Amino acid sequence: MGPRLHVERSSLRVDGQPFALDDGASRHVQVLRLQPGDGLRLFDGRGQEWAAVVTEMGRKVVQVHITGPVGNDRELPVQVTLAVGMPANDRMDALVEKATELGVHAIQPLVCARSVLRLDGERAAKKVAHWQAVAVSAAEQCGRAVVPQVLPVQSLANWLKQDQVTPVATHRGVLSLREAVAVRGWLTGRSGATGSDATSGTVADWCFLNGPEGGLAPEEESQALAQGWTAISLGKRVLRADTAPLAVLSVMAAVFEA
Repeated sequence: MGPRLHVERSSLRVDGQPFALDDGASRHVQVLRLQPGDGLRLFDGRGQEWAAVVTEMGRKVVQVHITGPVGNDRELPVQVTLAVGMPANDRMDALVEKATELGVHAIQPLVCARSVLRLDGERAAKKVAHWQAVAVSAAEQCGRAVVPQVLPVQSLANWLKQDQVTPVATHRGVLSLREAVAVRGWLTGRSGATGSDATSGTVADWCFLNGPEGGLAPEEESQALAQGWTAISLGKRVLRADTAPLAVLSVMAAVFEA
């Protein structure tokens, strides 16, 4: 099969004609010492994947041509957004990487009342670009043809205001240490055993809100619950800010994937 590389859809030629890979993909091929005639896979991050062959190895640019589409069905049967109070240090990098491997649809980084990591402006934009690159690398590794979107950093207060006008998802749960509904029962009660919405039959979309180190402030959680979110429990143990979102994704896969 060869290596899998993410390439922007606008850079691809699917008519069989040779085209140049971008700088990052070219460097990857050169590091792997591929030669003309060697095979690889290209995917656009939106769900489409193709088999390709190296046609020319230049000093800086690698030419390839696509030989045909490849089926790729590695997505969860539900769409899951994680809205997370950003953990500090490198823990957000690991969260993005592992969430991508587990099938997340989108990640919303949030600044909360108890956040240690506080980003805004250019610094926030650079971090989001970095996390998006982490998601691309994780998708290349785990076989997904869809790269989850890392959304711009927002304050939790502003994000909840937007959600009040246009809910971010049909099913919305706050990962909570309060008296809460057990996650597995809530999932199956809301969407049956297949991931389709119980009322409309369409693919269900879900969002889980989780706080930073120290958790959500009581008033933050109360605001979300007042807007129709449900307090969700992941069990008796206290999970870290970067563990809880991954745990709920694992439960989603266990419940909805065959």
